Amino acid sequence: MSCNNKLIGARNFVPTASQPFDDNGHGTHTSSTAAGASVRGASFYGQVNGTAAGMAPRAHLAVYKVCSATGDCKESDVLAGMDAAVADGVDVLSLSLGYGSFPFHQDSIAVGAFGAIQKGVFVTCSAGNNGPSFSSLSNGAPWILTVGASTVDRSVRATVTLANNKTKPKNSVFSSSPTLLPLVYPGINGSAASAVCRNLSKHDVKGKVVLCDNYDYFGVVEQGQAVKDAGGAAMILVSNPSKEDVPEPELHVLPASYISFADGELVKSYINSSPPTAKITFQGTVLGLPYAPQVAVFSSRGPNSASPGILKPDILGPGVLVLAAWPTSKDGNNKTKSTFNVISGTSMSCPHLAGIAALLKSSHPDWSPAAIKSAIMTTADRTSLAGGRITDQHFVEADLFATGSGQVNPNKANDPGLVYDLQPDDYISYLCGLGYNVEAIVQRKVSCEKNYSSTAEAELNYPSFSITLSSDNPQSYTRTVTNVGAAKSGYKCEILGLQGVDVKVTPCEIGFTEVNQKVRFSVMFRRRGKYSRPSDQGYLRWVSSDHNVTSPIAVKFAIEGHQIIGKD
Repeated sequence: MSCNNKLIGARNFVPTASQPFDDNGHGTHTSSTAAGASVRGASFYGQVNGTAAGMAPRAHLAVYKVCSATGDCKESDVLAGMDAAVADGVDVLSLSLGYGSFPFHQDSIAVGAFGAIQKGVFVTCSAGNNGPSFSSLSNGAPWILTVGASTVDRSVRATVTLANNKTKPKNSVFSSSPTLLPLVYPGINGSAASAVCRNLSKHDVKGKVVLCDNYDYFGVVEQGQAVKDAGGAAMILVSNPSKEDVPEPELHVLPASYISFADGELVKSYINSSPPTAKITFQGTVLGLPYAPQVAVFSSRGPNSASPGILKPDILGPGVLVLAAWPTSKDGNNKTKSTFNVISGTSMSCPHLAGIAALLKSSHPDWSPAAIKSAIMTTADRTSLAGGRITDQHFVEADLFATGSGQVNPNKANDPGLVYDLQPDDYISYLCGLGYNVEAIVQRKVSCEKNYSSTAEAELNYPSFSITLSSDNPQSYTRTVTNVGAAKSGYKCEILGLQGVDVKVTPCEIGFTEVNQKVRFSVMFRRRGKYSRPSDQGYLRWVSSDHNVTSPIAVKFAIEGHQIIGKD
């Protein structure tokens, strides 16, 4: 698909006397992910080689500075940048930032995004990097596409081998310690500074593999330098137990690799044996990992604190070890013409969706922002490359509050069959139902009593369901689907996955005779009496001969008048 749409992509460009310059790299990375031109021979220190390209490489990119060089992003500046972009005529807004969860009339991004969608501008935002904590996401307004982060099927690997055991391979750096060497952990009887290898003056590490805790005292490269300065031959880094993010490849000063906190505990126990030895074998870039995509550990989770009746995040996009442009050479080679970096975050997944939205807008210029969002959500993949359910990075099956609708599938999104459409006034009825200061959001006079009916959260024509059920109170919600596929087509409903809820869809078979024809249906949910878990999850799917239109369903059960929100 060709694309001539405009995007807002980067967030942190600081002007110099002659030209804009990205002060910390974040803006270059995100904007090139959304709309970067194709560059052959892209790599990071010789790894992850290939052709780099943004999602919409023919899109026009507009960049607005809304953050300072220190990363301070004032709400007034963000809102001003969004308003300027809309006034300039952009088609897609991409914001790789967030402030947490607030009522929407107190959330500058939600306010700015509502102004954008009233002009037909699609808005996509990062869910945040506060996972795996429950209810940790930002940007929960239903008119925003909220993007979580997933892994790709590529890694830079090394394996740590012990004399009596082999740990799981991990993301690593680019050299090996090919022979078994003595293994030592300075923190076993030392201080916290010794545990993180900051101060090794009292420890004999010469010629040894050194195990170091990584508790954010200082950078991992600096830890390696401390080990090397003390005579160490190699380093094994143990992840922080409170937040086991996937480490990004770094150009270390000696052979090094990362292991999980759990593996670190096993290695520390092994060190008590005599004599402990280890080696690091570098494997380089590994492709085709069958368990990808997985939900990134850091990717923020739902439920949506600001509006529990709207399931968030909406979608997953690639956000782990993403290769994209960087303003300077990471290895200090000033002669390098094409500079790239590999970093992770929902900041990286958000522009993937921005570029995809631009392609969809180019292919379907008559689609509203809500229709584009629906197409992305209802066609998402819910399985890994190997065919199993999507898991997190600990290989535990991920729930809907982590995955949303699933992993984005751009090709399917271009031909969704049906969409759940919404217009700005539909959101106003929803805001009236929340009892918000609606005028602060829509920026004009609004009378909920006179001009708008109050729409319950779960009644909004959204491509997903997030509801609360009691044992004696079945609930019914309506949805309207619009045919954007073949003029003559028919669909039949299916309910998948729910174990504690009976679902009745009326009608369960729908037919169309023309494009853009709308059909309304109702969905009744009733709790099964013997189901004892606090929540349940599943899917509503409309199936035709050539389309599967899938909506996730998250159900929370109320007990004795109190709402329980939790995982099984």
